[in-house]
Amino acid sequence: MEKLLIIAPLIFGYILDLIVGDPDNWPHPIRVFGNAIATGDKLLNKNSSRFLKGMLLAIGLCLITFFFFYFSNQILLNINSWLFIAINSIWVWYGLANNALITEGRNVFLVLEKEGLEAGRKQLSRIVSRDTSRLSAQQIRIAVFETMSENLSDGVIAPLFFYALGGVPAMMVYKMINTLDSMIGYRSDKYEQFGKFSARLDDVANFIPARITALLMVIVTGNYRSLQFVFKYGNQHKSPNSGYPESALAGIMDCRFGGPNVYHGKLVNKPFIGENDRIIEPEEIRKIVWINHKTCFVMILMIVVFYSLTA
Repeated sequence: MEKLLIIAPLIFGYILDLIVGDPDNWPHPIRVFGNAIATGDKLLNKNSSRFLKGMLLAIGLCLITFFFFYFSNQILLNINSWLFIAINSIWVWYGLANNALITEGRNVFLVLEKEGLEAGRKQLSRIVSRDTSRLSAQQIRIAVFETMSENLSDGVIAPLFFYALGGVPAMMVYKMINTLDSMIGYRSDKYEQFGKFSARLDDVANFIPARITALLMVIVTGNYRSLQFVFKYGNQHKSPNSGYPESALAGIMDCRFGGPNVYHGKLVNKPFIGENDRIIEPEEIRKIVWINHKTCFVMILMIVVFYSLTA
């Protein structure tokens, strides 16, 4: 029964993500996380000692998240094992973002083709933090590829990795860390000090998952040029992690990522990943979708096999 308590929620949560995705306006724990972070930002991000305040906020929210889900699970276990499986399946569904990531990426390509450049820029702005107002159609498609590869790590493989380590409590702590980074982990005047700890914590949390993601992308495609790209370009990215899945995808697609982009009003010169600055065709999104699906499936399969074989 102990194995079932880990494996069953993982499988059911994965199926729920495949079927339902992440509908807009549905309740979601990430919104609760975001509201808590926004409240802490408003109360603490002022005056002196901002780094210390930001660190205490991040640690405090992570501890609260862990203990909430840990003790909730203990209560559920004492009530009924099947209730535990049902509730944890929902948490795994919430923790996975594979369907939502694929849907958003597809939508950008679809809107760009059917409604034109301006509509495509607006649709892209839903999923990236860069300034999209001056991007060309080629730059929009490249931005989607970059985002889908990076978020395959952040939104899919990393949550699954932490679920494998510590079940739903560990998975949800990771989601809190990732939400902290996405909200306050910026190098801006407002967040340079207050969000620095959250940004570094996210770097640490994603160190192993980012590299697992890149390796799985190589395996599921059988494209070993992408492995060469990972070794050549992975550590050249400004981020210690996002360069690895981006390099893998650039190698698979034989295209070029990176280059200068505007983030929050500042020009950021990101290094180029790859050399073939070819035109990305609209139908190529289909290949990215299948890479994401297969990578997610293989990661889940690995976790299921591991727990099935352990005593």
